[in-house]
Amino acid sequence: MKVADAMTPREELVTATVPGTREDVLDRLQDNEFSSIPVVKDGEDGEQFRGLVSREHLIEEPNEDQLALLAEEVESVSSTADLRDVAQVIGSAGQRRVPVVDDGSLVGIITITDVVRAIANGDVDADSDVEPLAKHAVNCVYRDTPLTVAERELAYADEAYGVVLDGEGAPEGMVTEVDILDVARIVEGEESTGDAIADEDDDWKWEGIKAVGSRYLPTRNVELPAEPVSSFMTEGLVTVSGSSGVVEAAQLMISEDIEQIPLVNGDELVGILRDTDLLEAL
Repeated sequence: MKVADAMTPREELVTATVPGTREDVLDRLQDNEFSSIPVVKDGEDGEQFRGLVSREHLIEEPNEDQLALLAEEVESVSSTADLRDVAQVIGSAGQRRVPVVDDGSLVGIITITDVVRAIANGDVDADSDVEPLAKHAVNCVYRDTPLTVAERELAYADEAYGVVLDGEGAPEGMVTEVDILDVARIVEGEESTGDAIADEDDDWKWEGIKAVGSRYLPTRNVELPAEPVSSFMTEGLVTVSGSSGVVEAAQLMISEDIEQIPLVNGDELVGILRDTDLLEAL
């Protein structure tokens, strides 16, 4: 399958244009909950692609206002490339969104979700079991852990999820950074914020960005409920076994709108399968 058949085309993209400022981009990122936005420039030869500007880079460069200097060069693919080429870029560069560029012009964007959807629809050959693709180190959190602590556990583990375990150590749900952000309250410019939020001197204060797949939330401080994780988790885990096929797993990810699925052997949790793992089957 070619990239052109799976990408979001240029006319449907939200972009920023050089010359511009960081405020122009920040408004678009906030309004659309994107992780990054393509930057283009109009010239004598038409519109040219200049890079991507991400919310993370905006925070890393707080004193830079010019969009031209905030745009980062990233790997791209052509519209005639194969989806396997996209999988290689995602794997090597760690990009969840890959610009599609023909002759210097932006013609679309293709994401991990686009590739997973193509696998789910049978548009690409991915004939494999999930067991060899899954990771066997699973990030977990106890059901009675305060959400404030669980957020730190996810952050320190550098994972966007935590499988929630009950008092017997059995999995009973999933909590993700999306769940956490859904109940977060942003506090701007307050000197005292209470026990559930970082003060100015706290080393775990959220400095400017919290990323969740394609969802980003700019913050100074974030106040979280201190109730147990079990109050916010998604119950009724969607799981796969090691003998499940890649296509079946991709279909579950698309239909359930999730990015990771626990791998089980009977009632035992033995691994985790993420959307990026599916790309290894291509």
